[in-house]
Amino acid sequence: MPVAARIEKRTNILEGASASLKKGMLTITGPKGALSREFHDPKITLAMEGKEVVIKTELPQTREKALVGTWNAHVNNMLRGVTEGFTYRMKLVYSHFPVKVSVKGDQVVIENFSGEKSPRFARIMEGAKVTAKGDQVTIEGIDKENVGQTMANIERATRIKGFDRRVFQDGIYLVAKE
Repeated sequence: MPVAARIEKRTNILEGASASLKKGMLTITGPKGALSREFHDPKITLAMEGKEVVIKTELPQTREKALVGTWNAHVNNMLRGVTEGFTYRMKLVYSHFPVKVSVKGDQVVIENFSGEKSPRFARIMEGAKVTAKGDQVTIEGIDKENVGQTMANIERATRIKGFDRRVFQDGIYLVAKE
């Protein structure tokens, strides 16, 4: 079976963004802000060549092939985040008890969910901004992982246990990713 000699992925730095690399720490700055991430693996090289980020490996095995693609996806997400940002839209669904959603500090407070007396809480990750208006919840930020984790925390906080989810569909659900 022939072995691939080298795998190399190149990502162009978008217009309006800049990148710097120091000791495995890639920092990308754009109009929306700056993101930093550490990339470290002994068999994979991350380098800057002009206006490109180059990720390459020599004589890769399955793990290194996968990591090159993963690192490339992380770099692309960082570039998109600092130039465009990420927005997730969620919708509040309830059938009988009116639910109130509000943001207090670094938590989303969900009150009167299924008629419960005590409120439910969902943690907002660093860098994510949550706004709740009516039955719409919007999560915005430049770090895709933190925005997505905040969305998952809100969805998980409204999970109903012990009931058939096909019948009792109350909750806050993801509607759109932008």
